[in-house]
Amino acid sequence: MVRLEFRRDRILLRWGEQKYEWVIEPRYWRNPAIGVFLLAIIPLFILPYPNILTMLTSANLYAAIAIPLGLQMIGTARVNFGPQLYLGLGGYTSALLNLHLGWSPIPTLGATILVCAAVALLLSPTTFIAKGLYFSLITLILPLTFLDVTFLYGDIFRGEVGLVGMSPLFNFGKVKWNYLGYFYFSLLLMLLYLFVSDKISRSRFGVTLAAINENEDVARMMGVDVTKYKVFYYVFPSILTGIVAWFIVHTFRTFAGITYLPLDFMIKILIIVIIGGRAFVYGAVPGAYLIAVVEDSLRGLGPINYFVFPLVLIGAILILPRGEGLWGLYHKRHHRDYFPTLHVRR
Repeated sequence: MVRLEFRRDRILLRWGEQKYEWVIEPRYWRNPAIGVFLLAIIPLFILPYPNILTMLTSANLYAAIAIPLGLQMIGTARVNFGPQLYLGLGGYTSALLNLHLGWSPIPTLGATILVCAAVALLLSPTTFIAKGLYFSLITLILPLTFLDVTFLYGDIFRGEVGLVGMSPLFNFGKVKWNYLGYFYFSLLLMLLYLFVSDKISRSRFGVTLAAINENEDVARMMGVDVTKYKVFYYVFPSILTGIVAWFIVHTFRTFAGITYLPLDFMIKILIIVIIGGRAFVYGAVPGAYLIAVVEDSLRGLGPINYFVFPLVLIGAILILPRGEGLWGLYHKRHHRDYFPTLHVRR
């Protein structure tokens, strides 16, 4: 039997044991709606500047990598230094299938999901076998090992040069319209990840996420299948990361492991999570945009950029509220929802 209930701030639809709700009070959706609206209209004013559109597209992709990473670290209670492994797997899978077998972007998307899911499932036991820093070291070594493989088998992966000439997702006939389309597609991808992660964190899965992160032994005593949930929180975000790589391949039409597999790229993503704040669902977005803007602004300094960029990031980490980041500045005078703090297990 279906029942419709009207509450002060939401509408509830009950169907048997299932419950669906829609928030209608403006204070819950007003600010996110304003933020999405601003992100959607800004490109219209900078359409003649494709380099800025590319920077904003990169910011969306950074956020789309950082959001699953935050979900993965909280859900497994392990610091992961190697989600770029799945960037490499997803990117090379879609690129090689497109170049050598002529697969279009849709079939390569399916193949990317399958490959990332299979490898993540194979490696998922490390989340409950390896403790604390040992897990972090394993995740650090894997993408670096994959990077060595790309050099060892250079005839396949093209080493430092990378693969080029993949099929585009779409072509509107004009370069500036293509840049605009890629921006909106990346924005949609980032918002989708944001929505899914938010729903997970506020559902019963989010309760298990917090319980596992706070204390695994207590979670087991409460009847939580810790192993099953750790596998889920490792595999699912890994698939999301691989999809980002698929988008990169068919957007920029080039993919090189030397760009995405080294440690410096991973440090950039981790800093996005830190600067964004512990509220990983929302904090990753301003963190990613800040990193993208600073990185692009300092690029004009030449080689000195490699020294100034880290100093700016360190300064931002020291200045921003500890553990809260940019999201803490916004939420300083507002009610704080609960977001679990990451604990590194021994």
